[in-house]
Amino acid sequence: MKISEDWDFAIRVIEKIENAGFEAVIVGGAVRDHLLGIKGNDVDVATNALPSEVKRIFSTTVDIGIEHGTVLVLDEGQPVEVTTYRTESDYSDYRRPEQVIFVRTLDKDLQRRDFTINAMAMTKDGQIIDLFGGQQDIENGVIRSVGDATVRFREDALRMLRAIRFSAQLDFTIEEKTLKAIQQDCDLIEFIAHERIAMELSKLWKGKNVYGGIQALGESHLDKYLIGNYKANEQHWEKFHTTKSEVGWAYLCLLNREEIQDIFDFYRLSNKDKTFIRNVMNAYNSLLKEWSIMDYFTNDLTVLETAYDFAVWQRQNIPFEKTEIKRVKENLNIQSVDELAINGNHLIEWTSKKRGPWIKVGLDAAIIAVLNGYVKNDEQTLKEWYLNEFTNEG
Repeated sequence: MKISEDWDFAIRVIEKIENAGFEAVIVGGAVRDHLLGIKGNDVDVATNALPSEVKRIFSTTVDIGIEHGTVLVLDEGQPVEVTTYRTESDYSDYRRPEQVIFVRTLDKDLQRRDFTINAMAMTKDGQIIDLFGGQQDIENGVIRSVGDATVRFREDALRMLRAIRFSAQLDFTIEEKTLKAIQQDCDLIEFIAHERIAMELSKLWKGKNVYGGIQALGESHLDKYLIGNYKANEQHWEKFHTTKSEVGWAYLCLLNREEIQDIFDFYRLSNKDKTFIRNVMNAYNSLLKEWSIMDYFTNDLTVLETAYDFAVWQRQNIPFEKTEIKRVKENLNIQSVDELAINGNHLIEWTSKKRGPWIKVGLDAAIIAVLNGYVKNDEQTLKEWYLNEFTNEG
């Protein structure tokens, strides 16, 4: 199988490792995505060279996880994570191994991985090393644990949610024994940091089949330990699709309006995500009444289009097409406050009044007047309007 030219930098890393007398292969998600025809940026390399040996081969490296065998190689123009083959000891907290043991054979490294589709390797010549049927599971669209699913999930309980995420991301089904193992130990998800849970859900929102992922959350019983009433709101996800994780979080909040703060807190959402969610929620509520020209002005296009999508997914009757949003937005007389020909200093100069809340009131009125075409956006015209019309009306 031909390897993508985008991987040339990783191939050069592998060649240097091999020239030093060791073996090295591309592993994990990069191989899976390559077989699926998905373009990916991350290419990880695994080797039987120990971290200290890897560091001697390359001139520029960074110890990003050397206790787990990972060294970041910077020699070839793009950073490449190079990890020593390893096995892992018992997991006392259902997340982290008590000990990482470096090994010299690839098979031992692959058998510790989570799912068959992630447990393949590829040589620099494009030969696939598949010891657990990953290629067949890709062909059949199946998520299956490597070995005993119960063992895999008790090693790392986050893998249960990763199974759900991959099923949504790739539109695959979860193999029966793997699903039953999740149902059996679903409560172990409580041992996982909420930030890690949020990372998986952020990827799930961008999947091919989010609706299927939501159904799987209910079927697996993992939803019982997460904030969001996934099972109760399942049907509302049927038409959902996005390429942006923040849209998923906003839709989750829309479906759980009484629990928005709980969602913020449980999933440790960023301030950026919170702001986006609040803006979309406000725009959605305004849309159900009818957007004003100020709604178009104060919200960016992404917020407006997201609110529109939410209304469609909620089967609301919206009397215009989505394409109309961009047309209206682009044809506003001004696009931002900065484009207004006056500011607060002008108002103070014209009135000799001290600064205060009245300035915002005046500027907002000027913006509305300009947006509606009542007043031309130039300083002199706005001055005449403000002193002769607005002030008198006030």
